[in-house]
Formats: sequence, structure tokens, C-alpha cells
Amino acid sequence: MALKPQSAPASPTGNPSFPVYAAVIVVILALAGAALWWFVLRVPPKPPEPPPLTEEARAYVRNGYLALSGVEMKAAENYMMTTLVEVTGKITNKGPRPISAVELNCVFYDPYGQVVLRERVPIVRRVKGKPFQPGETRPFRLPFDNIPSGWNQVLPQLVIARIDFEK
Repeated sequence: MALKPQSAPASPTGNPSFPVYAAVIVVILALAGAALWWFVLRVPPKPPEPPPLTEEARAYVRNGYLALSGVEMKAAENYMMTTLVEVTGKITNKGPRPISAVELNCVFYDPYGQVVLRERVPIVRRVKGKPFQPGETRPFRLPFDNIPSGWNQVLPQLVIARIDFEK
């Protein structure tokens, strides 16, 4: 007596049955994959570039109205066993205008002269509602704990990137 191959049991509609739990698992895996892509693998949009130095601000810098002095660099290990590099110094407003903000681009290089980190940092802000007055000198401290290990251990290049004049 020959055995006939058995076919899958038919559902009431006549189609082979497909376990419902398998469909639920497929949907859950698809949603998890989409969520993983959205939160982890998707490249976030690039932040907008900061505005360039205005012509008015360029003239202020070109005329030597903002002067950095006493710039020093120190490095120390913090409690998390990472190196904290501090750049300290003073900035003087030698020009005729009060200023509400100054930002610097700090550019760190590797031993081959390639940029390893470029960070824009504020060094002057309004203090207690008062702008940075002509003739005034203020100290600044710029802490960095994210400098790549390939850095050449030299003071970064400090470039004035923004000046906001008091109106």
C-alpha cells in the first residue's frame, strides 16, 4: 500500500494555514529594524555652518583692536582618567566700540600639520548685563577634554571667528 504525501491542512477559506504568531513576529522585527535605523544608523543632519566674520568685524581685527595676551596651555588628568587641556589668557578691547560677544576657532593639528580638531568657543560674553568696553581686559579659560590622541601637543591656532558689537 502506497502512502500519499500529506498536504498542509487547509484553513476554512481554503488557503494553507499560516500561523498568526509568525506574522506578528515578522511585523515586530520589521518595526524593530526601522527603529534601530532611525535612532542609531541614520546619519543626523549636519548642523548649519556658523556665519562668517562680518566685514565690520574683520576691520576691527585687522586694525588690531582685539588683542590676545598671556596665552598659555596646561594639561592635567581629571578624575575620569582623561586629559583635560586648558588654554588660558587675556583678551583686550583696544578699539573704540563696546562688544557683546567674541568667539574663537581653536584649531588643533597632528604632527603632519593636518587638522585633528576645530572647535568654536566663546571667550567674551556680557557680564552682568555689561558689554566688553573699550580699554577693558578680561581673562579667559578654554577647557578641552575631547582632543584626539594624534594631536601634536602644541598650542592650538586661535582665530577670531565672531564679534558681536553692542548696539
